[in-house]
Amino acid sequence: MTTNEEEIKKSARLRKIMQVMRKYHFVSNFYHQTNPQAICQALQELGPTFIKLGQILSTRPDLVSPAYIKELRHLQDQVKADSFATVEQTFEEETGKKINDEFASFAEKPFASASIGQVHHATLKDGTPVVVKVQHPEVGKLVNTDLALLRKAVVLFKYVPQDVAVVDLDKVIDELSTSLLSEVNTLEEAKNGEEFYTLNNGDGPILVPKVYMKYCAPKILVNEAMEGKSIRYRFKQPNDNDQDAMTVNHEIATTLVNNFLKQVFVDHYFHADPHPGNILIHELRPDESAKQYATTKHHEKTIYNTTISYDQQEALPNYRIIYLDFGMMGRLSPAMANSIANIVITINTKDTRKIGKAVLNVCNRTGEVDENAFYKELGAFIQPYFSTGLGNIDFVKMLYQIVQLCKKNHLQMRGEVTMLIKAFGTLESSVAKLDPEISMLEVAQSFGRRYLKRNFNWRSAVDNNLINFFLTSKAIGKMPEKINELIDTFVSGDAKVDLQYKNEQRVLKQIERLMNRFMIAIILAAVILGSSLLVQGTPADSHIYRLGVSGYIIAIVIIILLVVTEIIHRWRNWRRKR
Repeated sequence: MTTNEEEIKKSARLRKIMQVMRKYHFVSNFYHQTNPQAICQALQELGPTFIKLGQILSTRPDLVSPAYIKELRHLQDQVKADSFATVEQTFEEETGKKINDEFASFAEKPFASASIGQVHHATLKDGTPVVVKVQHPEVGKLVNTDLALLRKAVVLFKYVPQDVAVVDLDKVIDELSTSLLSEVNTLEEAKNGEEFYTLNNGDGPILVPKVYMKYCAPKILVNEAMEGKSIRYRFKQPNDNDQDAMTVNHEIATTLVNNFLKQVFVDHYFHADPHPGNILIHELRPDESAKQYATTKHHEKTIYNTTISYDQQEALPNYRIIYLDFGMMGRLSPAMANSIANIVITINTKDTRKIGKAVLNVCNRTGEVDENAFYKELGAFIQPYFSTGLGNIDFVKMLYQIVQLCKKNHLQMRGEVTMLIKAFGTLESSVAKLDPEISMLEVAQSFGRRYLKRNFNWRSAVDNNLINFFLTSKAIGKMPEKINELIDTFVSGDAKVDLQYKNEQRVLKQIERLMNRFMIAIILAAVILGSSLLVQGTPADSHIYRLGVSGYIIAIVIIILLVVTEIIHRWRNWRRKR
């Protein structure tokens, strides 16, 4: 295809995007988070790239409202599977090898097909069953083109005032672009899978499919085939007398939560999209190896400077929990993980001020922050959640409210934190359906105890306390001298008290505004008085008379402008309070 033909094709695609967006009032609806049904219809009309964007957006309650999340989850791919000849061609172009040379068998018909690619069952030459994900031809180019045209279409539309917008559309597009482009890069997903396998495979009943990097390429992903059914089949609440089923559900829920906490606070690398479709349960058959029923667990205990380590055989249950799909992962720095751990631990104190300070450590400040007002609002918001079971918490709504609360107080949660909260909220929905009785505080307390045991250095704490005790003893001895100095300072008149009060800056700005208006009023009065003297004391056809009339006109124009600006100011304040 020539350059001109490509440009014509892009122009036609841009017109199509703009036409659909205009038809459904896309920009206005999305800015104000209204009419989610219209947004879904627009995405469906615009095709695979936009449907995938909508599906990614449905996992981001930090970016859009709960109503949008609910509607976007209904978006379904309607992508026709590629022919086997196309799959063979893609595989050969990417790897330089033929399918028949690499696999003992390869199913011609895919068992799943979506926007990015389709998945086939296959068998390696050594008999290992695998699944092969093959990207649709030109999908990478299509995604890049559509994303560029989407940005261009949004810019070309009429500007919507930001002060009444609920979401930042530019930020949303940036976040979605990053997520979608990472999904298109299949090698990135393969590397993610390898790292997650190393960290989590065999952690109790947790299994992770092995990645066969030898066969992977930018558009090809080959994973170990895993048996199992979606965890959804365990969501049906067992009868009260079915104690075994209830016990298994509780064990699975506890394992998922403990493993997720390990991912976050030990590995600092977590699965960011653990929805039910990405978690399988495999119940072991009697004919499966007996070795699968036991695992070796490594234990370490530190007493003073001596570390004792030992291995212990532990029996495993007759089921396995399997993670799939590593296209969306989260990573934390050790410092950030400690800051988040601080939040979890302070929740146990139920001290909203301590919780608020811990939250401030994981946020960027976008303006002046009234910390006391933030603590008060956060306390009123979080209080009801202290004793609420996970089954009664709407995490999508809660996360959206937290983001809006932070935004209102000129705070912006860092990207890795919102991704973590979103991931926990996604996992929570499964945990709550397995065992609604697991409470938020129970999970926090359990983690808090383990975290403190692992990170608290008793010897260092004792040394620090001894140093503090020594310094305090010295300070107490100097207290009479310090009190005398303080009294002398007050008597001599050298004392100065620095007082601050709530909303100090806002009050000072109001005073400055009033003083400016007052000065303008004085100047206007002088101009009107001077113009009156000039008009009264000179002939009508003289230059002095005209100067006086000009003064009147200038004064009237300034007065009109002042009245108009005051009306606009009051209207904006009224809109902001609403």
